[in-house]
Amino acid sequence: MFPTGKSRTQCEDVPLDVFLKGVMNKALKSKTGHLDLFLRFLHGVSLESNQRLLQDVLIHTENNPESVKKIVQNIRRGQKSNVSPERWMNLSHCLIEMKNYSVVEEMQAFLKSDTKGKKLSLAQCSTLANMILMSEEVLDELDFNKYNIKSKEGRRRLVPAVRNCRKAVLTDCNLTDQHCEIVASALQSSNSPLRELDLSNNHLQDSGGRLLSIGLKSPNCQLNILRLSGCLVKEEGCTALASALSSNLSHLRELDLSNNDLQDSGVKLLSTGLRRPNQLNILRLSGCMVTEEGCAALASALSSNPSHLRELDLSYNHPGDSGEKVLSDTLKHLDKLNVDHGGEFRIPSV
Repeated sequence: MFPTGKSRTQCEDVPLDVFLKGVMNKALKSKTGHLDLFLRFLHGVSLESNQRLLQDVLIHTENNPESVKKIVQNIRRGQKSNVSPERWMNLSHCLIEMKNYSVVEEMQAFLKSDTKGKKLSLAQCSTLANMILMSEEVLDELDFNKYNIKSKEGRRRLVPAVRNCRKAVLTDCNLTDQHCEIVASALQSSNSPLRELDLSNNHLQDSGGRLLSIGLKSPNCQLNILRLSGCLVKEEGCTALASALSSNLSHLRELDLSNNDLQDSGVKLLSTGLRRPNQLNILRLSGCMVTEEGCAALASALSSNPSHLRELDLSYNHPGDSGEKVLSDTLKHLDKLNVDHGGEFRIPSV
């Protein structure tokens, strides 16, 4: 990358902006991104303030405002060229290394404007995620539905931002179990601020439930509300969530598994976790194809130890008269028991 021998002597008087432009062009041609970090370093040490800090190990380079201006212009031109979102983000980091926050300011202006109908590009998704992650303040709410993100890759780039927010609404976003792995990692991070997580109407399946349960078991996890309505969770997912509920570390107060194909077998598995002391106040199992058998398992589990549960939603199931009776007779401590809109027609025939 650097000139040697005679060519080095000829290049000693090359202006800093020209030198950095050459390095940038070399880095942009890389398919692996192995020069990205080095490029950021070079732009960082181009500042006078950083050169003073490293004066014992670096030769001082004369710099001036005009040179800095040209360097910034070169970076912005590089961003406007046909580069990958990864290279685009690295160039943004180069600007930040030079104390230039124009990309962040442009993103903030975009978010403050009427974003309806405006589609976020992959680069903008990465920029937004980095802004949230780098912020010293925890974001109160991250709602994917507020942004027009059409591509799966764009949503994937934004998912890591849940690490620095209190409430994350990621509903109906075509997320998969791969995204659950990112969320589970966030739940396990030190001092995790995430308290409410809504992943409803995504294709998470049992594998996603298993990944989330790993995060829920972490001593760092402080999650209070988890919504997984319509996420294709079945028996295996119930087993994993039951294990998380029975963990002494669980802080869950509300769990929504509505509109999943749990059936009685899944509810029985979930009940094993409810038998042990837990902090759950609200449990929603609406539209889960539960019959009298599942209701009996729930009633037995919730009455076997001092339960914190105050609300149980079993609407749109088929508990039958006997199922309703065992629930109402056993769970007298509930503030609300919902078995509305039930009936045999809620259970499809095989």
